[in-house]
Amino acid sequence: MASLEKPPHTPLPTTTVKWRFPSVHQEGYKYVAISAGLTLLLTIVWNVLFWPMVGLTIWVAAFFRDPIRTTPQGQGLIVAPADGLITMIETVPVPRELDGPNGLSAGPRVRVSIFMSVFDVHINRTPISGTVRQVVYVAGKFLNADLDKASEENERQYFVVEGHDGTRVGFTQIAGLVARRILGFVKAGDIVAAGQRIGLIRFGSRVDVFLPPDCVCQVALGQRSIAGETVLGRVGGQPVTGVAQ
Repeated sequence: MASLEKPPHTPLPTTTVKWRFPSVHQEGYKYVAISAGLTLLLTIVWNVLFWPMVGLTIWVAAFFRDPIRTTPQGQGLIVAPADGLITMIETVPVPRELDGPNGLSAGPRVRVSIFMSVFDVHINRTPISGTVRQVVYVAGKFLNADLDKASEENERQYFVVEGHDGTRVGFTQIAGLVARRILGFVKAGDIVAAGQRIGLIRFGSRVDVFLPPDCVCQVALGQRSIAGETVLGRVGGQPVTGVAQ
């Protein structure tokens, strides 16, 4: 006769996570070195500048910080590509730069705009896993990235990533008033994982994300997003509202 005794419970594996200082991305090494060199030079000439220049060097290192992020896994999730403030959520036509056979389908899309101040992490990450289908760079102006017209007039770089299920997500790196260089780490044809680093924008900027038609926005205006962690959209999800308090 078979035993009716239940098998012993197997505990879930556990671990601990400790806080640590974020590393500095290699793109920031030369800027930290320049700032440190200026600190040494200026303090030799006028030592009253020592502490202000040390503060500047620390800020430059902090700007290029590259923290580890834990990306949620699951079907139909669109994660934030940037740290920052959700400043705009609106339905707009697909930009012409994201159109075409390797781009997004025609029709309006919900655009979520994330504004990055000079104090935010500026490493950008891909919203979904899949294949990079399109990368388009457009030279332009350096208006305040918080303005709506910055999406069409500022220097910017467009990406389209196609997921394994055929879903395509477009997003745009937009230079800002202070930003003067957009860097991309991937090219068309590359395979990426959700939350993988795909580029950065130096010194203040914005990222726009164009959600798929069947995706429901999961953030509210005024909310802060964390690149690679915050879920911006979910296929089949429920709309989200927020209260400032």
